[in-house]
Amino acid sequence: MNSLPPPPEAGALLGRSLRLPPQNLEAEQALLGALLSNNKAYERVAEFLEPEHFADPVHGRIYAAIRRRVEQNALADVVTLKTEFEHNGALEEVGGTAYLVQLLSATVGIINAGEYGRLIYDCWLRRQLVDLGESIVNRAFGSEPELDAAAQIEAAEQALFELASGGRMEGGAIPFERALAQAVESAARAKASGGGVSGLPTGLRDLDARLGGLHRSDLLILAGRPGMGKTALATKIAYGAAKAIRERSAPGAPPQGSVAIFSLEMSAEQLATRLLAEETRISGDRIRRGEVSQQEFDRFYEASRELAALPILIDDTPAITLSALRTRCRRIKRTRGLDLVVVDYLQLMRPAPGSRPENRVLEISMITQGLKALAKELDIPVLALSQLSRAVEQREDKRPQLADLRESGSIEQDADAVMFVYRDEYYLRQKEPKESQYDSLEKFTAAHDRWKQEMERAHNRAELYIAKQRHGPTGKIDLFFEAEFTRFGNLDLTRGGGFD
Repeated sequence: MNSLPPPPEAGALLGRSLRLPPQNLEAEQALLGALLSNNKAYERVAEFLEPEHFADPVHGRIYAAIRRRVEQNALADVVTLKTEFEHNGALEEVGGTAYLVQLLSATVGIINAGEYGRLIYDCWLRRQLVDLGESIVNRAFGSEPELDAAAQIEAAEQALFELASGGRMEGGAIPFERALAQAVESAARAKASGGGVSGLPTGLRDLDARLGGLHRSDLLILAGRPGMGKTALATKIAYGAAKAIRERSAPGAPPQGSVAIFSLEMSAEQLATRLLAEETRISGDRIRRGEVSQQEFDRFYEASRELAALPILIDDTPAITLSALRTRCRRIKRTRGLDLVVVDYLQLMRPAPGSRPENRVLEISMITQGLKALAKELDIPVLALSQLSRAVEQREDKRPQLADLRESGSIEQDADAVMFVYRDEYYLRQKEPKESQYDSLEKFTAAHDRWKQEMERAHNRAELYIAKQRHGPTGKIDLFFEAEFTRFGNLDLTRGGGFD
């Protein structure tokens, strides 16, 4: 390669003893020379290289002019660029005609254009890391006193993640043949399962039949009013998924994968107690008060040993930020394998440190978008619980609707499936007729009898409404629910209710 004089604006840096940021000016000159000599070389760098990636702003300006002309199907060579820079008065700023001509002497052929483009891009990433490091140091010295040390760590992790996710050169379109192969593979898994479940099983027969299991890269929202049992249902799903992970692993070997539950409302101990209550059919309230017999305690202890073998991880950090959750999920995926993330619940989460949403709706939208991005990045399903607005309580029919999603924003838009859990028994219990409401004993007795019949029909019943599903049908699923043990299960209608 012929030796070129230093590019314009770079001469002022000569003679300084400062350590220069990562750069490769020769690669920049060689690439520009290749582009000027053969515009087809642009195709090798067009997908990932931007003008700001050049260390020398003059080179970035020349590259931007070349790109603009090539994308307009116009010729980009020394003559056309000279004319363009003359028209906008920038010819001298880019070194004049002489520098454009000299760039041609750096040409090493179109075949190396992609490699030089990647060198330029790599240097840009390194400069971003240098800037990020300086920012971290300045924050640590107190440039942003509102951020404590833990928040600074999260902000640094978030910035690194954004640089990593935005700084990848791979991606883009994939051949349709590969997409078809993936679709056929998914169908083959469903056929091999014998039950039409191609995703991760939930342990709930009718839910698996409707969803086909929990599918990778999907964001699922499970919503309900307080008291409906959404945490219990999410725990049941996590339990079913963990059992499926353990069963697919080799006997005696550690499970290949795990389920991570981020419990922002309940402590890890409370969640474990709930799982034990469901498994042993001993009331969690009695467990907390110690009102259990020795036989029940032995059963309780034995169940704890069996549950301990399940690949379930519980993180009960309150008000966890999106960036912290993402970092922990990536660590679990790398060290243990990760098949499902459960978040209880998303309104208790906080956005990444440093971000300042204008309102609560925008904040929740940022969180749901982040959870969807996490599902796609880690290629796993994410199940997030959500509260519903009080508008439900003001209607005669308390069954939830999509419009009831609290601070909905983009929850409905980002989710691949939205499900509502509803128990009619919860509301019927509040409507028990009182004798003082009627002017005769006969009317009260008739009303109370009707109420008891309705309570019997609703007893131990729950409804799960799939209000949205991108990949399948919507509709209602009937589930069995034992309030004493906050336990969900399959409803066996052939036996008049109960677990099958």
